[in-house]
Amino acid sequence: MTYHISFWNLENLFAPENFPNREPWLATAVAADLSGWTEDLFRQKISQLATVIMQLANGTGPDILGVCEVENRFVLDALVSEVNSRLELRNYDVIHADSTLDQRGIDTAFIFDQNNFSVDPNSVFSHFVMRRTGTRDITQATFQTNSGHELVALCNHWPSRSGGAVESAGFRATAGETLSYWHERIREEVGNDMPVIALGDFNDDPFDNSIQYNANASRERGDVERSRSARFYNLAWNYLSQMVEDHRGGERIINGTLYYHNDGNIFDQILVNRSLLNGERGLVIQEESVHIDAIPQMVDHRVNIGPIRFGLPKGNAADNINTNGFSDHFPVSVTVAEHG
Repeated sequence: MTYHISFWNLENLFAPENFPNREPWLATAVAADLSGWTEDLFRQKISQLATVIMQLANGTGPDILGVCEVENRFVLDALVSEVNSRLELRNYDVIHADSTLDQRGIDTAFIFDQNNFSVDPNSVFSHFVMRRTGTRDITQATFQTNSGHELVALCNHWPSRSGGAVESAGFRATAGETLSYWHERIREEVGNDMPVIALGDFNDDPFDNSIQYNANASRERGDVERSRSARFYNLAWNYLSQMVEDHRGGERIINGTLYYHNDGNIFDQILVNRSLLNGERGLVIQEESVHIDAIPQMVDHRVNIGPIRFGLPKGNAADNINTNGFSDHFPVSVTVAEHG
């Protein structure tokens, strides 16, 4: 049995501007950005996201999908309902905990197929990344296959580079330390051989200090396989560049999961521990499967632009979005095999 695990930054998936259950403090904070963000525009965004999700894993949809930049459970339920209606063999559900710290109220979460996995609610945690201004939590959940094998997954969205990459680096270092801390606690609670995967938008590249030193994520597989400490192997080194097809049928090399001012960054990454490399508890990563999901209709035909954005509503949403777009990030995916 194999399982397809993906991550995707959904780019500002907010409920419509007059959503009645939005907390008052958040309604005030996002009022200007969501002006004109109508029900119709929201539903179009949901449809565009579903179009991509259903194409992941060779058109079968992922078994587990980590997501970020989602406002609340309402938007996740809307997305799951849309995808379930298009993929009749899937039975997706949501793992979500509201973030109380992020200044825009955006969260991390998981979408997973209940046909293949179960999740004990007591295994779901929301880890605060403490800093002087609010930020996103790290969502942790333990997935169990029908055969009884367990996988601990941590979904990340680290602080942005707003204000400058160097100036904000300390915030991501704190996030990296938080991830590393909980990796160590997992090992203490459930054993050093528990399979652990950490995935997300880290807002840093694989070679940055927050990833390599604070999160303890290496590009050297052998070092992690032999390690007895809480270390990750960073699969993102395998897709620093990738040949893809664009929506016009041409081929091009991409070197980023997102692009800023025409420069690619590999911010969306998948980290795995020794157990997943060695198959110590029935689950083993298939390293050759890891890739950027640059679905052709997502890929801009211009050079070094990357994914076609749906955009961020600002002032008047209708003037600031592209309803034919999707997100400013590509998804990333890997396959996990079950044995024994």
